[in-house]
Amino acid sequence: MPVESNPDRSRFRLAGAMLLLLAAIGLAACAQADAKPVSAAPELTTLPPVRTSSPPAPTAAPTTTTTTTTTTTTTTTTTTLPPTTSLELVEVETIRGDISPKSVVATSDGLFFAQNMMYRHTVTVYNSDYELVATIPDTVDLTGEGTTHQGAPVEAVATSDGSHVYVSNYQMYGPGFGRAGGDGCDRGDWDESFVYRIDAESLEIDQIIAVGAVPKFLAITPDDDTLLVSNWCGFDLSVIDTAAGEEVTRVDLGRHPRGIAVTGNGETAFVAVMGSSDIAIVDLTTYDVDWIRGVGANPRHLILAPDDRHLYATLNGDNLVARIDLATATVVDRLRTGDAPRSMTMSDDGKSLYVVNYNSNTMTKVDAEEMEVLQTIPVADRPIGITFDDSSRQVWVASYSGTITVFAESATSQ
Repeated sequence: MPVESNPDRSRFRLAGAMLLLLAAIGLAACAQADAKPVSAAPELTTLPPVRTSSPPAPTAAPTTTTTTTTTTTTTTTTTTLPPTTSLELVEVETIRGDISPKSVVATSDGLFFAQNMMYRHTVTVYNSDYELVATIPDTVDLTGEGTTHQGAPVEAVATSDGSHVYVSNYQMYGPGFGRAGGDGCDRGDWDESFVYRIDAESLEIDQIIAVGAVPKFLAITPDDDTLLVSNWCGFDLSVIDTAAGEEVTRVDLGRHPRGIAVTGNGETAFVAVMGSSDIAIVDLTTYDVDWIRGVGANPRHLILAPDDRHLYATLNGDNLVARIDLATATVVDRLRTGDAPRSMTMSDDGKSLYVVNYNSNTMTKVDAEEMEVLQTIPVADRPIGITFDDSSRQVWVASYSGTITVFAESATSQ
Protein backbone atom coordinates (compact mmCIF):
# COMPACT_ATOMS: atom_id res chain seq x y z
CA MET A 1 0.00 0.00 0.00
CA PRO A 2 1.52 3.37 -0.98
CA VAL A 3 2.59 5.54 1.98
CA GLU A 4 0.36 8.40 2.43
CA SER A 5 2.19 12.03 2.57
CA ASN A 6 1.77 14.25 5.74
CA PRO A 7 1.52 18.05 5.00
CA ASP A 8 2.26 19.03 8.73
CA ARG A 9 5.65 17.15 8.81
CA SER A 10 6.79 19.01 5.68
CA ARG A 11 6.03 22.36 7.28
CA PHE A 12 8.04 21.45 10.40
CA ARG A 13 11.15 20.45 8.33
CA LEU A 14 11.04 23.75 6.42
CA ALA A 15 10.76 25.79 9.60
CA GLY A 16 13.75 23.93 11.14
CA ALA A 17 15.99 24.57 8.16
CA MET A 18 15.22 28.28 8.22
CA LEU A 19 16.07 28.47 11.92
CA LEU A 20 19.46 26.80 11.36
CA LEU A 21 20.24 29.24 8.53
CA LEU A 22 19.42 32.29 10.67
CA ALA A 23 21.62 30.96 13.53
CA ALA A 24 24.58 30.52 11.23
CA ILE A 25 24.23 34.06 9.85
CA GLY A 26 24.09 35.45 13.41
CA LEU A 27 27.21 33.65 14.50
CA ALA A 28 29.18 34.93 11.53
CA ALA A 29 28.18 38.50 12.27
CA CYS A 30 29.23 38.17 15.89
CA ALA A 31 32.61 36.75 14.93
CA GLN A 32 33.24 39.65 12.54
CA ALA A 33 32.23 42.20 15.16
CA ASP A 34 34.62 40.76 17.81
CA ALA A 35 37.68 40.55 15.54
CA LYS A 36 40.37 43.30 16.11
CA PRO A 37 42.60 44.80 13.41
CA VAL A 38 46.26 43.38 13.37
CA SER A 39 48.87 46.10 13.99
CA ALA A 40 52.09 46.36 11.97
CA ALA A 41 55.31 44.68 13.25
CA PRO A 42 57.55 47.05 15.30
CA GLU A 43 60.61 48.58 13.53
CA LEU A 44 64.03 47.23 14.65
CA THR A 45 66.56 49.93 15.27
CA THR A 46 69.63 47.57 15.46
CA LEU A 47 70.09 44.59 13.26
CA PRO A 48 72.38 41.70 14.07
CA PRO A 49 75.48 41.59 11.90
CA VAL A 50 75.38 39.49 8.82
CA ARG A 51 77.59 36.41 9.23
CA THR A 52 80.04 35.99 6.39
CA SER A 53 81.34 32.68 7.63
CA SER A 54 79.81 29.61 8.91
CA PRO A 55 78.87 29.85 12.54
CA PRO A 56 81.19 28.14 14.90
CA ALA A 57 80.40 24.57 15.46
CA PRO A 58 78.64 24.00 18.68
CA THR A 59 80.90 23.09 21.53
CA ALA A 60 81.00 19.39 21.68
CA ALA A 61 80.16 17.79 24.90
CA PRO A 62 83.40 16.89 26.65
CA THR A 63 84.58 13.42 25.91
CA THR A 64 85.19 11.54 29.08
CA THR A 65 87.95 8.98 28.87
CA THR A 66 87.81 6.51 31.62
CA THR A 67 91.24 5.14 32.47
CA THR A 68 91.47 2.33 34.88
CA THR A 69 94.77 2.62 36.73
CA THR A 70 96.04 -0.14 38.91
CA THR A 71 98.08 1.46 41.65
CA THR A 72 100.58 -0.60 43.54
CA THR A 73 100.91 0.88 46.96
CA THR A 74 104.29 0.40 48.59
CA THR A 75 104.16 0.78 52.29
CA THR A 76 107.42 1.84 53.86
CA THR A 77 107.56 1.23 57.55
CA THR A 78 110.05 3.40 59.33
CA THR A 79 111.04 1.98 62.64
CA THR A 80 112.44 4.45 65.08
CA LEU A 81 114.84 2.62 67.32
CA PRO A 82 115.06 3.68 70.92
CA PRO A 83 118.26 5.49 71.90
CA THR A 84 120.89 3.09 73.15
CA THR A 85 121.23 5.16 76.31
CA SER A 86 117.71 4.04 77.26
CA LEU A 87 118.57 0.35 76.85
CA GLU A 88 120.55 -2.14 78.87
CA LEU A 89 123.20 -4.59 77.75
CA VAL A 90 122.34 -8.25 78.23
CA GLU A 91 124.75 -11.11 77.59
CA VAL A 92 123.49 -13.36 74.80
CA GLU A 93 126.43 -15.60 73.84
CA THR A 94 129.95 -16.68 74.71
CA ILE A 95 132.17 -17.99 71.94
CA ARG A 96 135.11 -20.24 72.77
CA GLY A 97 137.49 -22.40 70.81
CA ASP A 98 141.09 -22.41 69.69
CA ILE A 99 141.32 -18.62 69.87
CA SER A 100 143.19 -15.87 71.69
CA PRO A 101 141.65 -12.77 70.15
CA LYS A 102 143.49 -9.45 70.24
CA SER A 103 140.63 -7.74 68.39
CA VAL A 104 137.25 -8.37 66.81
CA VAL A 105 135.69 -6.40 63.95
CA ALA A 106 132.19 -6.47 62.46
CA THR A 107 131.56 -6.01 58.75
CA SER A 108 128.46 -4.51 57.15
CA ASP A 109 127.58 -7.98 55.82
CA GLY A 110 127.15 -9.63 59.20
CA LEU A 111 130.56 -11.27 59.56
CA PHE A 112 132.88 -10.91 62.53
CA PHE A 113 136.66 -11.25 62.21
CA ALA A 114 138.77 -12.10 65.28
CA GLN A 115 142.55 -11.65 65.09
CA ASN A 116 144.42 -14.22 67.20
CA MET A 117 147.98 -12.84 67.07
CA MET A 118 151.02 -15.09 67.11
CA TYR A 119 149.37 -17.21 69.80
CA ARG A 120 147.22 -19.01 67.21
CA HIS A 121 148.45 -17.58 63.88
CA THR A 122 144.86 -17.34 62.64
CA VAL A 123 141.94 -15.11 61.88
CA THR A 124 138.66 -16.72 62.88
CA VAL A 125 135.42 -15.64 61.19
CA TYR A 126 131.91 -15.90 62.65
CA ASN A 127 128.43 -15.22 61.36
CA SER A 128 125.56 -13.47 63.11
CA ASP A 129 124.43 -16.81 64.55
CA TYR A 130 127.78 -17.00 66.41
CA GLU A 131 128.91 -19.90 64.24
CA LEU A 132 132.52 -20.32 63.18
CA VAL A 133 132.49 -20.12 59.38
CA ALA A 134 136.23 -20.05 58.67
CA THR A 135 139.63 -20.28 60.27
CA ILE A 136 142.10 -18.43 58.08
CA PRO A 137 145.78 -19.27 58.71
CA ASP A 138 148.21 -16.36 58.55
CA THR A 139 150.60 -18.36 56.36
CA VAL A 140 151.63 -16.65 53.10
CA ASP A 141 154.29 -16.87 50.42
CA LEU A 142 156.04 -13.50 50.31
CA THR A 143 158.51 -14.42 47.58
CA GLY A 144 156.21 -16.19 45.13
CA GLU A 145 158.64 -19.10 45.20
CA GLY A 146 156.82 -21.33 47.64
CA THR A 147 158.51 -19.93 50.72
CA THR A 148 156.36 -20.13 53.83
CA HIS A 149 156.01 -17.17 56.13
CA GLN A 150 153.69 -16.59 59.04
CA GLY A 151 152.27 -13.37 60.40
CA ALA A 152 150.67 -12.39 63.70
CA PRO A 153 147.21 -10.85 63.16
CA VAL A 154 146.64 -7.85 65.46
CA GLU A 155 143.85 -5.53 64.29
CA ALA A 156 141.49 -5.33 61.33
CA VAL A 157 139.26 -2.91 59.42
CA ALA A 158 136.52 -3.69 56.90
CA THR A 159 135.66 -1.76 53.77
CA SER A 160 132.35 0.09 53.84
CA ASP A 161 130.66 -2.51 51.62
CA GLY A 162 132.05 -5.41 53.62
CA SER A 163 133.77 -6.92 50.60
CA HIS A 164 137.27 -6.93 52.08
CA VAL A 165 138.95 -6.88 55.45
CA TYR A 166 142.49 -5.59 56.03
CA VAL A 167 144.51 -7.23 58.82
CA SER A 168 147.76 -5.96 60.34
CA ASN A 169 150.50 -8.39 61.42
CA TYR A 170 152.56 -7.55 64.48
CA GLN A 171 155.57 -9.28 62.97
CA MET A 172 156.52 -11.87 60.38
CA TYR A 173 158.05 -15.31 60.91
CA GLY A 174 160.19 -17.19 58.42
CA PRO A 175 163.24 -16.77 56.22
CA GLY A 176 164.58 -13.21 56.17
CA PHE A 177 162.94 -12.17 59.43
CA GLY A 178 164.83 -12.19 62.71
CA ARG A 179 164.76 -8.70 64.15
CA ALA A 180 161.23 -8.10 65.30
CA GLY A 181 160.31 -5.06 67.35
CA GLY A 182 158.43 -5.30 70.62
CA ASP A 183 156.05 -3.32 72.78
CA GLY A 184 158.88 -1.38 74.43
CA CYS A 185 160.82 -0.68 71.24
CA ASP A 186 162.78 2.46 70.51
CA ARG A 187 163.24 3.78 67.01
CA GLY A 188 165.53 1.34 65.22
CA ASP A 189 166.23 -1.00 62.36
CA TRP A 190 163.38 -3.40 63.04
CA ASP A 191 161.88 -5.90 60.64
CA GLU A 192 159.09 -4.38 58.64
CA SER A 193 155.83 -6.24 58.31
CA PHE A 194 152.76 -6.63 56.11
CA VAL A 195 149.02 -6.06 55.96
CA TYR A 196 146.86 -8.84 54.54
CA ARG A 197 143.69 -8.22 52.58
CA ILE A 198 141.03 -10.90 53.01
CA ASP A 199 138.25 -11.41 50.48
CA ALA A 200 135.08 -11.58 52.57
CA GLU A 201 133.38 -13.92 50.09
CA SER A 202 136.11 -16.52 49.59
CA LEU A 203 137.55 -15.88 53.08
CA GLU A 204 141.06 -16.12 51.69
CA ILE A 205 144.02 -13.75 51.73
CA ASP A 206 144.11 -12.16 48.28
CA GLN A 207 146.62 -9.33 48.71
CA ILE A 208 149.75 -8.58 50.76
CA ILE A 209 150.89 -4.98 51.33
CA ALA A 210 154.26 -3.96 52.78
CA VAL A 211 154.14 -1.49 55.69
CA GLY A 212 156.40 -0.47 58.61
CA ALA A 213 157.67 -2.11 61.75
CA VAL A 214 155.10 -3.61 64.13
CA PRO A 215 151.94 -2.36 62.45
CA LYS A 216 149.01 -2.16 64.83
CA PHE A 217 145.83 -0.18 64.25
CA LEU A 218 144.21 0.33 60.83
CA ALA A 219 141.59 2.78 59.56
CA ILE A 220 140.12 3.38 56.14
CA THR A 221 138.66 6.52 54.61
CA PRO A 222 134.88 6.54 53.99
CA ASP A 223 135.41 6.17 50.22
CA ASP A 224 137.63 3.11 50.83
CA ASP A 225 140.40 4.70 48.76
CA THR A 226 143.02 5.18 51.47
CA LEU A 227 144.13 2.77 54.17
CA LEU A 228 146.05 4.07 57.18
CA VAL A 229 148.26 1.88 59.36
CA SER A 230 150.06 2.94 62.55
CA ASN A 231 153.55 1.43 62.76
CA TRP A 232 154.31 1.06 66.47
CA CYS A 233 158.08 0.55 66.18
CA GLY A 234 158.39 2.60 63.02
CA PHE A 235 157.12 5.69 64.86
CA ASP A 236 155.14 6.54 61.74
CA LEU A 237 151.92 6.15 59.74
CA SER A 238 151.70 4.17 56.49
CA VAL A 239 149.39 5.67 53.86
CA ILE A 240 148.19 3.07 51.34
CA ASP A 241 146.42 3.50 48.02
CA THR A 242 143.92 0.63 48.16
CA ALA A 243 143.33 0.58 44.38
CA ALA A 244 147.03 0.00 43.75
CA GLY A 245 147.56 -2.01 46.92
CA GLU A 246 150.71 -0.03 47.66
CA GLU A 247 152.07 2.29 50.29
CA VAL A 248 152.38 5.83 48.90
CA THR A 249 154.05 7.56 51.85
CA ARG A 250 154.89 7.43 55.54
CA VAL A 251 154.21 10.22 57.99
CA ASP A 252 156.56 10.53 60.97
CA LEU A 253 154.63 10.89 64.24
CA GLY A 254 156.77 9.92 67.19
CA ARG A 255 156.96 7.15 69.75
CA HIS A 256 154.42 4.34 69.47
CA PRO A 257 151.53 5.61 67.32
CA ARG A 258 148.40 3.51 67.67
CA GLY A 259 144.68 4.44 67.44
CA ILE A 260 143.39 6.21 64.33
CA ALA A 261 140.12 8.04 63.60
CA VAL A 262 139.20 9.55 60.22
CA THR A 263 136.76 12.40 59.63
CA GLY A 264 133.61 11.88 57.60
CA ASN A 265 135.01 13.78 54.60
CA GLY A 266 138.13 11.61 54.59
CA GLU A 267 140.47 14.61 54.69
CA THR A 268 141.83 14.40 58.24
CA ALA A 269 143.13 11.61 60.44
CA PHE A 270 143.69 11.77 64.18
CA VAL A 271 146.39 9.44 65.51
CA ALA A 272 146.97 8.61 69.17
CA VAL A 273 150.70 8.65 69.93
CA MET A 274 150.73 6.32 72.88
CA GLY A 275 154.32 6.99 73.89
CA SER A 276 153.30 10.57 74.69
CA SER A 277 150.33 12.60 75.89
CA ASP A 278 149.51 13.93 72.42
CA ILE A 279 147.27 13.26 69.44
CA ALA A 280 148.50 13.98 65.92
CA ILE A 281 146.27 15.67 63.34
CA VAL A 282 147.26 14.50 59.86
CA ASP A 283 146.06 16.34 56.76
CA LEU A 284 145.46 13.52 54.28
CA THR A 285 145.76 15.85 51.28
CA THR A 286 149.16 17.33 52.17
CA TYR A 287 150.36 14.97 54.95
CA ASP A 288 151.13 17.96 57.13
CA VAL A 289 150.88 17.28 60.86
CA ASP A 290 149.40 19.40 63.63
CA TRP A 291 148.86 18.46 67.26
CA ILE A 292 146.45 18.31 70.17
CA ARG A 293 148.86 18.47 73.07
CA GLY A 294 148.53 17.26 76.62
CA VAL A 295 145.35 15.20 76.46
CA GLY A 296 146.57 12.74 79.09
CA ALA A 297 148.96 9.85 79.64
CA ASN A 298 149.28 7.25 76.89
CA PRO A 299 146.33 7.90 74.57
CA ARG A 300 145.56 4.58 72.93
CA HIS A 301 142.24 4.32 71.09
CA LEU A 302 140.32 7.09 69.30
CA ILE A 303 136.70 7.45 68.16
CA LEU A 304 135.07 10.42 66.45
CA ALA A 305 131.50 11.48 67.18
CA PRO A 306 129.25 11.15 64.10
CA ASP A 307 129.26 14.94 63.58
CA ASP A 308 133.09 15.11 63.88
CA ARG A 309 132.80 17.73 66.62
CA HIS A 310 134.18 15.63 69.46
CA LEU A 311 136.97 13.08 69.67
CA TYR A 312 137.07 10.40 72.37
CA ALA A 313 140.36 8.92 73.57
CA THR A 314 141.20 6.16 76.03
CA LEU A 315 144.05 7.29 78.30
CA ASN A 316 145.68 4.03 79.24
CA GLY A 317 148.10 5.64 81.67
CA ASP A 318 145.48 7.74 83.48
CA ASN A 319 142.75 5.06 83.55
CA LEU A 320 140.41 7.59 81.96
CA VAL A 321 138.38 8.27 78.84
CA ALA A 322 138.71 11.83 77.53
CA ARG A 323 136.27 13.86 75.45
CA ILE A 324 137.94 16.48 73.27
CA ASP A 325 136.22 19.48 71.70
CA LEU A 326 137.80 19.72 68.26
CA ALA A 327 136.75 23.34 67.74
CA THR A 328 139.07 24.35 70.56
CA ALA A 329 141.34 21.27 70.60
CA THR A 330 140.83 20.95 74.34
CA VAL A 331 139.73 18.18 76.68
CA VAL A 332 136.29 19.07 78.02
CA ASP A 333 135.45 15.89 79.99
CA ARG A 334 137.23 12.97 81.56
CA LEU A 335 135.66 9.83 82.97
CA ARG A 336 137.00 6.85 84.83
CA THR A 337 135.71 3.55 83.48
CA GLY A 338 138.17 1.07 84.99
CA ASP A 339 141.84 0.12 85.09
CA ALA A 340 143.71 0.35 81.79
CA PRO A 341 140.92 1.29 79.37
CA ARG A 342 142.06 -0.05 76.03
CA SER A 343 139.72 -0.25 73.04
CA MET A 344 136.37 1.43 72.42
CA THR A 345 133.47 1.24 70.03
CA MET A 346 130.43 3.45 69.48
CA SER A 347 126.73 2.67 69.00
CA ASP A 348 124.90 3.16 65.74
CA ASP A 349 123.14 6.27 67.07
CA GLY A 350 126.37 7.81 68.37
CA LYS A 351 124.94 8.08 71.88
CA SER A 352 126.84 5.32 73.66
CA LEU A 353 130.49 4.40 74.05
CA TYR A 354 131.61 0.91 75.04
CA VAL A 355 135.04 0.59 76.67
CA VAL A 356 137.01 -2.52 77.63
CA ASN A 357 139.07 -2.16 80.81
CA TYR A 358 142.01 -4.56 80.50
CA ASN A 359 143.08 -4.77 84.13
CA SER A 360 139.56 -4.63 85.58
CA ASN A 361 138.19 -7.43 83.39
CA THR A 362 135.14 -5.28 82.68
CA MET A 363 133.32 -3.57 79.86
CA THR A 364 131.76 -0.16 80.53
CA LYS A 365 128.90 1.50 78.68
CA VAL A 366 129.09 5.29 78.71
CA ASP A 367 126.63 8.04 77.78
CA ALA A 368 128.78 9.77 75.16
CA GLU A 369 127.13 13.18 75.51
CA GLU A 370 126.84 13.36 79.29
CA MET A 371 130.04 11.35 79.90
CA GLU A 372 128.37 9.24 82.55
CA VAL A 373 128.75 5.53 83.22
CA LEU A 374 125.54 3.65 82.38
CA GLN A 375 126.71 0.08 83.00
CA THR A 376 129.83 -1.82 84.04
CA ILE A 377 129.76 -5.52 83.24
CA PRO A 378 132.26 -8.27 84.20
CA VAL A 379 133.78 -10.07 81.22
CA ALA A 380 136.44 -12.73 80.69
CA ASP A 381 140.06 -12.08 81.68
CA ARG A 382 142.04 -9.44 79.79
CA PRO A 383 139.41 -7.87 77.54
CA ILE A 384 141.26 -6.16 74.73
CA GLY A 385 139.06 -5.83 71.61
CA ILE A 386 135.51 -4.64 71.02
CA THR A 387 133.13 -3.96 68.13
CA PHE A 388 129.52 -2.83 67.66
CA ASP A 389 127.30 -4.44 65.03
CA ASP A 390 124.83 -1.85 63.69
CA SER A 391 122.30 -4.30 62.28
CA SER A 392 121.80 -6.27 65.52
CA ARG A 393 122.85 -3.60 68.01
CA GLN A 394 125.16 -6.13 69.59
CA VAL A 395 128.53 -5.58 71.24
CA TRP A 396 131.25 -8.22 70.80
CA VAL A 397 134.08 -8.25 73.36
CA ALA A 398 137.34 -10.10 72.63
CA SER A 399 139.40 -11.33 75.59
CA TYR A 400 142.96 -12.63 75.37
CA SER A 401 141.98 -15.45 77.71
CA GLY A 402 140.25 -17.16 74.80
CA THR A 403 136.66 -15.98 74.59
CA ILE A 404 134.41 -13.61 72.70
CA THR A 405 131.43 -12.43 74.73
CA VAL A 406 128.39 -11.02 72.93
CA PHE A 407 125.97 -8.53 74.47
CA ALA A 408 122.73 -7.16 73.04
CA GLU A 409 121.14 -3.81 73.72
CA SER A 410 117.75 -4.71 75.16
CA ALA A 411 114.73 -3.08 76.77
CA THR A 412 113.56 -6.33 78.36
CA SER A 413 115.17 -5.66 81.70
CA GLN A 414 113.98 -2.07 81.99
